[in-house]
Amino acid sequence: MQDETLLAQIKHRLLDQPDDSQDIGCHKVDGVPPLNAAREPKHSAVLIGLVERGPLSQVLYIERSSHLRAHAGQIAFPGGRVEEGDTDAVMTALREAEEEVDLHQDDVDVLGFLPNYLSGTNYLITPVVATIKPRKPFVANPDEVASFFEVPLPHLLPANHYSKIRFVRGDEAQRETWRIDYEDRAIWGITASMTRMFRDLVLTSKEDE
Repeated sequence: MQDETLLAQIKHRLLDQPDDSQDIGCHKVDGVPPLNAAREPKHSAVLIGLVERGPLSQVLYIERSSHLRAHAGQIAFPGGRVEEGDTDAVMTALREAEEEVDLHQDDVDVLGFLPNYLSGTNYLITPVVATIKPRKPFVANPDEVASFFEVPLPHLLPANHYSKIRFVRGDEAQRETWRIDYEDRAIWGITASMTRMFRDLVLTSKEDE
């Protein structure tokens, strides 16, 4: 499928407005509820950025700095918690992306939204999907980001690129999550689950399975 055709399909299948529901996450493999589900979830937004590189788009990921208090060293989409003054999920996702990799907001064209994803750590995440035409190289903010990399969009299409892994965090019961391998990187956890959601809802059809 040509990139222009795929991008048109993506835009057609995305939500026009953010979902306001507290979705349990359609790709939480084991269906385990959040650890602190009785509390109000922490609202956040991420940017699933499709970087235009020649004929094929690349999906932007970051590796979080190892000294951060939360999610240190993990691979993620640019994004973070909603802060006071943020008017919507787009503002949150783009503000965070600018802070993390110096992404200029004028280089971004928002296509739409995936359904909200409620993580096992009780983050209610709004995934914002957008194309990016960068006029300058990305620059990692060392206070937040150790590195960044891009995965060709076609790499995310085959179902056999996604595997299930089991893990235990602290005293939690054993859980399952998705894992995606690309070159020397392993994308797993929330980010892999949202990538899988992106794949299943907007990238592929039943005939592709």
